[in-house]
Amino acid sequence: MPAKASTTASLHAALTGSPYLAGVSNAAVKGLADGCLVRHYRRGTYLCHQGDPAPDVFFLLEGRVEISSVAANGNRVLHATLDTAQFLGELAALGDIPRTASALALEDVTVAVVPSADFLSFLTREPAAARNVLRALARQIDADQSLVDDLLFLDLKGRVAKRLLQMVTPSLEDLPGNGVVVPTVTHADLASLCGGSRENVTRVLSEFARRGLVERDGRRYVLKKVDGLAKIAGL
Repeated sequence: MPAKASTTASLHAALTGSPYLAGVSNAAVKGLADGCLVRHYRRGTYLCHQGDPAPDVFFLLEGRVEISSVAANGNRVLHATLDTAQFLGELAALGDIPRTASALALEDVTVAVVPSADFLSFLTREPAAARNVLRALARQIDADQSLVDDLLFLDLKGRVAKRLLQMVTPSLEDLPGNGVVVPTVTHADLASLCGGSRENVTRVLSEFARRGLVERDGRRYVLKKVDGLAKIAGL
């Protein structure tokens, strides 16, 4: 059943703000919104699992979602934590492949759901949206290549420093000022993001704290010396 009329307006507004739909007419966005289902997931439940079929694409409306996968060696790999309105799960639909990662609700979550076939038809009809999706995929490939380069050429301290900076700015070319707060992340998840063990990442963070580069504030870290972290990250 499509979204109820009472929710269609807010859904339309949220979709309009998505980078994927930049340059797409209001009428086309409204048509996409009209065909969406709205679903709610309680904290601790999965929107989808790695390896599942991909009959639909999600659009995050409210809440926080963790994207992770399990590597061939059995280790869990954290890819991202999403807390802003955006599409997720589109890669499997675009490639006609099973889900490449699992999506876990870290808090109560509301998503709009569009059937994969409808999403692909929408991209076919709307060249601007198709170009936006291709641009986003190109950026993701570039980010993945950057991670490979980091694993090859940066030591763990450099990788931890770089990941901390990436978590507080959309671009490493525009670093924030001192005192910026890193979103909540466990040492295990940070280790997954950096390609290291939890124990070694904990030691690196302790060293950063001793040097006054970071400061623990409850469950979060405050970056006290952004320039110092940037130097360690090779930026």
